[in-house]
Amino acid sequence: KVDGGPGLVLISLTGIFNHLPGGRFLGALFFLFLSIASLTTVIAVFENIIAFMMDEWHFSRGKAALINFLTVGLLSFPCLLGYNLWKNVHPLGGKSTILDFEDWLVSDLCLPLGSLAVVIFCVWNIGWKWKSFLAEANTGKGIRFPAWIKYYLVIVLPLLIFYLFAMGIYNRFFL
Repeated sequence: KVDGGPGLVLISLTGIFNHLPGGRFLGALFFLFLSIASLTTVIAVFENIIAFMMDEWHFSRGKAALINFLTVGLLSFPCLLGYNLWKNVHPLGGKSTILDFEDWLVSDLCLPLGSLAVVIFCVWNIGWKWKSFLAEANTGKGIRFPAWIKYYLVIVLPLLIFYLFAMGIYNRFFL
């Protein structure tokens, strides 16, 4: 059963393209464009990290890019080895792979906790505080944050994000 993610793209869509007239050509174009989209996303993400290293630590662009390249390379090894030398390592039990663990770690832990930290920093009294956040968010032209949204951002949104985090833990270990 394929319900999304890599299985949808790599298994289901491949089968669909094989049955379409001109599907091999369309499939090749699709995967070419998917690769370009992935590459440009990675470049955009790493540009922020490289710019931070240049601004805060005064690294040259080349040094910052090299450090990022080496770090990503080192962090990729467990996933790479998880499909050959470490294929019998099942960090989450069952038939899980190291990639499954890394996906769970990022998707269910890092993203919710990171977004919770950003919301708390921006609108609670331990960071920017609400008034500073509202002034910054309403700078310039365009849609403005209404004052009534404060209670949503201060109370409701952190609770929703924490719920998502808790469900990621619950679904992994208790279902």
